Amino acid sequence: MKPNLLISGCLAGLPVRYDGSARPLLERSLARWQAEGRVTVCCPETQAGLMTPRPPAEIAQGRDGMAVLDGLAHVHEATGQDVSAPFVAGAHLALAMVRQHHCALALLMDGSPSCGSSFIYDGTFNGMRHAGMGVTAALLRRHGVAVYAPAQFALVAAIMD
Repeated sequence: MKPNLLISGCLAGLPVRYDGSARPLLERSLARWQAEGRVTVCCPETQAGLMTPRPPAEIAQGRDGMAVLDGLAHVHEATGQDVSAPFVAGAHLALAMVRQHHCALALLMDGSPSCGSSFIYDGTFNGMRHAGMGVTAALLRRHGVAVYAPAQFALVAAIMD
């Protein structure tokens, strides 16, 4: 049996990024998997009730999603507002979708404080990035889901096909 995939809403072409844009991943195999009913689309941030557009958010003090899940760090908007609670809630909603749709892997937007899997921004809102995971990526990995970034699409395709 072929695996199912959870994908970030913005990668699926939905305008759900903080600035109201999308980052569609235009891959033929992705369209085929969608036609086969093996792709579940999820934007943890909007599913948790955050609006689009919304202020940019980053995990403070150069920490990562694991630290947020453990209560050791916070997600802040550029306005200073702490939005940790909706980011954690969105991660749990994504995990519920993974379980409901039997997704073995996730393809998530890198850099996002929710979905980043190889890098995120450092919390200074100066464009500085560091290795780390967003809140959703961290929770999914904690629960055994293989999480990939768009730059790793070839690896995803090898597993999905």
